[in-house]
Amino acid sequence: MDQNQQPVFKIEKLYVKDLSLEVPNAPAIYLDPNSPSVNVDLTTQAAAVGEGFFEVSITVTVTAKMEEEEKVVFLVEATQAGIFQVRNIPATDIEPLLMIGCANILFPYARETVSDAVTRAGFQPVLLAPVNFEGMYEARQQELAAQQPKIEVPIQ
Repeated sequence: MDQNQQPVFKIEKLYVKDLSLEVPNAPAIYLDPNSPSVNVDLTTQAAAVGEGFFEVSITVTVTAKMEEEEKVVFLVEATQAGIFQVRNIPATDIEPLLMIGCANILFPYARETVSDAVTRAGFQPVLLAPVNFEGMYEARQQELAAQQPKIEVPIQ
């Protein structure tokens, strides 16, 4: 295989694209002895940003609330992103590479960003559990396949 035809996968840059922290009920919330319930939402996105370059991002939203009062303790939204160089990879393999492989690279950074923001807000760190990006990708593919209209061709 020619040197110019070799598959290329390279991390160009990893960065925090967006970070938001809200503690809407401070300072009173710090005096509440109860433990909040924590909800985590995660989304991934990928887009071409140049010839052979892709930006992949993971957005993690963590909401902590006092259950009985529905009072928000804190809300953190962090988008961890990366620019990846991908060349000479079959077109059918690019999306899984970005949505699974690159997401797995970004997740530890997103987890650290969220934990650091929550700690800086004065709360115990939120330690995000590992995520099965392959399972998420396959579930999304099945969901999209189910939404496709089925075309029936009449047999004559």
